[in-house]
Amino acid sequence: MNQIVNRAIPYEIDGQVFEGQLVYDESVQRLRPGLLMAPNWMGVSAGAIEMAKQLAGPDYVIFIADVYGQKVRPQNNDEAGAAMMAVKPDAARLRKRLQAALRTLQAQGASVALDGAKLAAFGFCFGGYCALELARDGAPFKATVSFHGTLDTANPADARNIKGSVLVLDGAGDPFVPREQLKDFIAEMTAAGVDWQLTSYGGAVHSFTDPQVNIPGKMQYNPKVAKRAFAAMRALLDEVFA
Repeated sequence: MNQIVNRAIPYEIDGQVFEGQLVYDESVQRLRPGLLMAPNWMGVSAGAIEMAKQLAGPDYVIFIADVYGQKVRPQNNDEAGAAMMAVKPDAARLRKRLQAALRTLQAQGASVALDGAKLAAFGFCFGGYCALELARDGAPFKATVSFHGTLDTANPADARNIKGSVLVLDGAGDPFVPREQLKDFIAEMTAAGVDWQLTSYGGAVHSFTDPQVNIPGKMQYNPKVAKRAFAAMRALLDEVFA
């Protein structure tokens, strides 16, 4: 019987305390791949933890990255937007925070059955952007997956640092991801010789994996597309971790 648990894991960056969540099935003794999860702009929230529990199952150890700091937990969209824009424009600082979260995940191998040679990242919305930025920063991922995230970057040439496969899962009607970004992303990945895939789902807009949102035409849960997108991620992870 699955015994999915989550534990708060504090860590420091330049004297500031951050706190992510480690999610895994404590009944499983075999080594499992580690996944770094970059949550949406709400940060480390109850919704993010629930999503991680559903995805971890008996197969993965997931660490939810905290890019805002332990004391920043947005309660609404306005607070989330402010928190996001306090870190997103500074690529170097954001990447430093993401690298610290990755090191924190890797360190859990001392107490959890984690296979440190099998790592990947995934993220939602702002988190999808974060996952791609960390891959561009040279993180040792076998795969990086973005769900309805923006694809822009301040340093397109950094794509040459990507070490694993990249999968972008996009809502074809997403008003927050300009269609021009898809074209630029394709050019960026192709120029860098990355093993990339991009799937754009018809009928889907922003946040199509989030059951908590319902703003038609803008941000809306799409269970059919969400199911397909999660299956696509799992298929890629099965391939790269084989």
